Amino acid sequence: MSADSADTRSAAGQRAGERATEVLRANWRGDHTVPARGLYPHQWSWDSAFIAFGLRHLDPARAQQELLSLLRAQWDDGRLPQIVFNTATTETYFPGPQFWRSTQLPGTPDLPTAGLIQPPNHAWAVWAVHEADPALSQRSGFLRQAYTALLRWHEYLRNRRDRGGRGLICAVHPWETGMDNSPAWDEPLAPVPRAHDVVPERPDLRHADPSERPSDNEYAHYAYLAARYRDHDCDDLDAGFPFLVEDAGMNALWAISERALARIADALGLDPDPHLEAARAIEKSLEHLWDGDLGVYVGHDLVAGRNLRRVTVGGMLPLMLGGPRTGHLLETLRGPRFRLGEVTMVPSYDLTADDVDGAAYWRGPSWFNTTWMVMRALEQLGEAGLADGLRRQMVTQALQHDFPEYVDPWTGEPHGTRSFSWTAALVLDAELASGPVLP
Repeated sequence: MSADSADTRSAAGQRAGERATEVLRANWRGDHTVPARGLYPHQWSWDSAFIAFGLRHLDPARAQQELLSLLRAQWDDGRLPQIVFNTATTETYFPGPQFWRSTQLPGTPDLPTAGLIQPPNHAWAVWAVHEADPALSQRSGFLRQAYTALLRWHEYLRNRRDRGGRGLICAVHPWETGMDNSPAWDEPLAPVPRAHDVVPERPDLRHADPSERPSDNEYAHYAYLAARYRDHDCDDLDAGFPFLVEDAGMNALWAISERALARIADALGLDPDPHLEAARAIEKSLEHLWDGDLGVYVGHDLVAGRNLRRVTVGGMLPLMLGGPRTGHLLETLRGPRFRLGEVTMVPSYDLTADDVDGAAYWRGPSWFNTTWMVMRALEQLGEAGLADGLRRQMVTQALQHDFPEYVDPWTGEPHGTRSFSWTAALVLDAELASGPVLP
């Protein structure tokens, strides 16, 4: 990088850092950060983990609090819920606490929560927050407290979510993947009944254009799955459940977090080897999802017994693990499906697909969290130029468009809500983190 470009990046980075700090302060709710005012008025699971990566640079104690507030909502079976509801807010959200009725179930916290989960990026975030201020972490007991909860969380995943018996966790709802309306879920969703009567007036459409959100028909599928899961007391062993999908992105993050648990265990004077072995086992199992013809990892529909041959950014996340497919994944990233360095950030879906849509949530737009993860993988692999290009794009888009939820990969046009917390947090981390971020 030239001196001029370094100076430009520094100036832009400083402006982005100042504005990101304002966003995170505005979205703080006393012990957690909401993803955005209005559209997302509660605490989301993997959002809080991403947000903690940014908060650790501003206030490590607050980053600890962000994560611990989520861990306090853990169920007795070990799951970390997708949403922890804020009953004090007047903002409505579907499905809310009245839908889930979680506090009526045995083994649940007094806090109202959703029954679903989200991708397990939490141990990774805990380790990063600890590294930001190890002395503070030791004084507060943060690492040991978090480790106990994370052990239970990973055991829940291992014991309750390996429905295929292949060493991979599965999602029981598209929301659990974090990539709600990805085209990868179109096929397994198609035979799922629709429950139009369950969906009230959609509050999300008061805050975002309908063209940027999942359709009413998609929501009717989502509502059926959520209601069935709730009506079976959120029992993961419901034999006839109609949506069971092994997702490459979820499992890549599980492996990363097992690596992080090994670091945490070592710091606590415990044996890290079981976690390293668990991470290696997940990485080996991920090969079930490798599609050599597409050059990417794909999902697997356990109900229909078939791989879901769609090229999405979730299938690129195993790049964070390194391994034998690294060269193929880099080739796919540079190729026509993702056009790394030619378009804005990292698209969420195959740019050559007939149904790609640069404005429609996870059906094509570039998101900051997945771009940040690919950027971190590229750094780890020694692809500094490519990583720095993504970093600059993240900063530019955030500054130009007030930290949007996602952007069009061709035009950079912003979509979704603005002042989005993980956008702010991850732009901040992209600029301020020194040294390796992946465990």
